[in-house]
Amino acid sequence: MSAHVEVIATDLRRAKVKVTPGTFLVDVLREACRKLNLSSDKYLLKHKQKQLDLSVPFRTSGLSPGAKLELVAKSSSPTVINVALQFSGRDAEQIPNGRLTAKFSSESTLWKVLRQFESSDASGGHNLNITARGTAQTSSGSQTGSGQLYYEAPVLNIMGRELSTMEDLQKTLSQCGFNSGSVLIRISFQPTTKTLYEAMEDISRYMKEVDPENTEEAAPAAAAVPTEDETLSAPPASSAVDTSDRIPTTAQARPETATTTPSAPKPAQQDTDRAVTAASSQRQPHDALAPVSVFQAPTGSVPAAALMSVPDTVYEPTIAHAQLHQARLLASTHNKRLKSDAELAADAAAQAARLAAVTALNVKVRFPDGTSAQWTLPADATGATLYAAVRNVMAFPKERFRLLLPGGKGVVADADAGQKDQLVRGYGLRGGVLVNLNWEDGVGDEARRSPFLKDTVARRAQQVVVPEVPDEEAEDEEDAKPVKAERSTASGSGGDGAGKKLPKWLKLGKK
Repeated sequence: MSAHVEVIATDLRRAKVKVTPGTFLVDVLREACRKLNLSSDKYLLKHKQKQLDLSVPFRTSGLSPGAKLELVAKSSSPTVINVALQFSGRDAEQIPNGRLTAKFSSESTLWKVLRQFESSDASGGHNLNITARGTAQTSSGSQTGSGQLYYEAPVLNIMGRELSTMEDLQKTLSQCGFNSGSVLIRISFQPTTKTLYEAMEDISRYMKEVDPENTEEAAPAAAAVPTEDETLSAPPASSAVDTSDRIPTTAQARPETATTTPSAPKPAQQDTDRAVTAASSQRQPHDALAPVSVFQAPTGSVPAAALMSVPDTVYEPTIAHAQLHQARLLASTHNKRLKSDAELAADAAAQAARLAAVTALNVKVRFPDGTSAQWTLPADATGATLYAAVRNVMAFPKERFRLLLPGGKGVVADADAGQKDQLVRGYGLRGGVLVNLNWEDGVGDEARRSPFLKDTVARRAQQVVVPEVPDEEAEDEEDAKPVKAERSTASGSGGDGAGKKLPKWLKLGKK
């Protein structure tokens, strides 16, 4: 028995999708976006102004055949999802209730979720090995055999769907239909015909093709392999150095294949050297405090943005502006309730997830003489780190100053006491931030009148280049000529020729 549902996009285009009782709504979304030539990662489904749970099949969704579903844009910020990993068999005996729980972002892949559960933080102190399991080969159920370790692939069961291939494990929680709430993942292990070493090489090769910049989480350590009597063993390596150290250990434990299999691949050693070099360079304080860019002071008194010529057509409202204005007026007439404690907790968790996803922060500091400098700081940088970076470029580093956040958010404290002093988690800064520097009271006239930057830094200063915007007035006039001709023809044949005009009170003023 098959039916269909109708999906309506935001531009009123429609697409019919055939469904069966076992069709998941996330597959309906993916098929509809394919027909409408849209990205399924950016949309959700609603039915009668109610958001649908994409993780359930059509049978339990409460939808009737022929239902009309609305395609709405999904929020760009990730949400927090509670993930429970349920073990079975002998694996569940060593874990309380046979289940581990942790919070993840909706943009986390299933492979990343498994790797995170292997860590000591998410596993509650248990040593888990999920992605690099292997069992010794035996014959006829006896203890005799070659002893060769064969890879056991993890198989995930989510709402009745089994995911076992590497392509399936690279799907995010959002792509599996989970955008909020909780999800239960049942895990089991399936023996394969690949040796553990070959499987680790395939996983490493696949991960480098998918995400070349993040190869640390790609291949788990081959040494963290359970024997025939062990189900849970040591956790996999968390860095490239540990991985390169453990791979030869596994090769030595298999004398039967030592002649045909190299102890460690050369690309892995090269990646390890690069990782060690990068880590050592990041630990140097001089490199961390050196600015990425230094800019000269503006030569004129008029801001560069004010010198750009903007055509008057930019300030003319369109039909879309009028519709948006009416929608906002309608929304302002509806009563809104205060958020509950659960909603406030969810918002706080979502904000914490967004801040946790920040890996670097671009800070541009504007100095009193008009010059400026930009730094790229790590996510754990504090106010003391920023103050030290500024003093590193000052001509008078002993003078006192303060750093003001934009929008009147306060002053950055020169402290390194804990998380509250971190620029990202303490002050909530993300992306690119502009900070103004003001002198403290009591600073001498010599420091105020002299150039702020020292000579070695001032030589690197470059002029701020304003991008030139191409003049599109001529193109707009050429495009407008055929439109005016069509309007005149339509008015001559249509009678009075009155067109649709906007009221004067709705036109935007030029500011």
